[in-house]
Amino acid sequence: HLLHEALRRVLGPHVTQKGSLVNEAHLRFDFSHPKAMREDEMTAVEIMVNDMVRGNGEVSTRLMTPDEAMEAGALALFGEKYGEEVRVLAMGDEGESARADYSVELCGGTHVRRLGDIGFIKIAHETGVASGIRRIEAYTGSGALAHIFTQERLLRTAAKALKIGAVDLPDRLARLLEERKHLERELAEAKKKLALTGDVSGGAASDGVREVNGIKLMARCIEALPAKQLRSLVDEGKKQLGSGVVVFVGIDNGKAGIAVGVSDDLTDRFDAVTLVQAGAAKLGGEGGGGRPDMAQAGGPDISGGDAALAAIEEMLNA
Repeated sequence: HLLHEALRRVLGPHVTQKGSLVNEAHLRFDFSHPKAMREDEMTAVEIMVNDMVRGNGEVSTRLMTPDEAMEAGALALFGEKYGEEVRVLAMGDEGESARADYSVELCGGTHVRRLGDIGFIKIAHETGVASGIRRIEAYTGSGALAHIFTQERLLRTAAKALKIGAVDLPDRLARLLEERKHLERELAEAKKKLALTGDVSGGAASDGVREVNGIKLMARCIEALPAKQLRSLVDEGKKQLGSGVVVFVGIDNGKAGIAVGVSDDLTDRFDAVTLVQAGAAKLGGEGGGGRPDMAQAGGPDISGGDAALAAIEEMLNA
């Protein structure tokens, strides 16, 4: 009840309860709201609820007709059908300058006698569960204490691992993430160079280009190469060849991807879609899509990379 009212005050009167699970230590509350809550909104809700808990107001119960309850300002819960008599719960004293009761709702469940019996509430997280429906998971009383102790232990463990104080964790993590992005960019460039030249040292090396049936063919199978990088590599390979066919097979996360590029002067002889389909079949895949000059496909058989390249080379020789 307290959480429902706090959400309505912080987010707006459109908030309505869509489901809940409540016990002495844990709370799950589903409510209508079109987007994720901001951190400051969750903090405001948490502060508001705990202010009421610390006030230790009495929870009053009254039996009324549904019309009397609505006139008294009680909120009806979602999808409920009420009989001739309803149970109205009122709680939270806001003083003489405001409405006497913080929350007034129709409810037939079990409740504490005074709000202080709750101890306090700690919101753990907020997530989406359906279109326009959000969910708050929270802990109360001893459950809230246990949650806080667990979070503090995790915080201390993380700080100790980085050999810093807990207060410095946000800045250190931000720097580490930026360093990781930089290393990932460097690794991507190294993989690109390896794929195109077979050499990441900058020295002379075979570029893997050979002539098949009078056509230049650049064909490579590269480990730890995500499928999303294949298309740009094929574009670079086509520029490097000028005229020819480029084939790259990338193996990553237990899957194989394949991309084929055909220079514009050869698309009347070879179709990239037909070539990539032949390669994909060796990877355990089916089909493949694209254009006559560029096509991509994939498959589950990561051991079929060399066979895929050989199948395409055989088609060029035909």
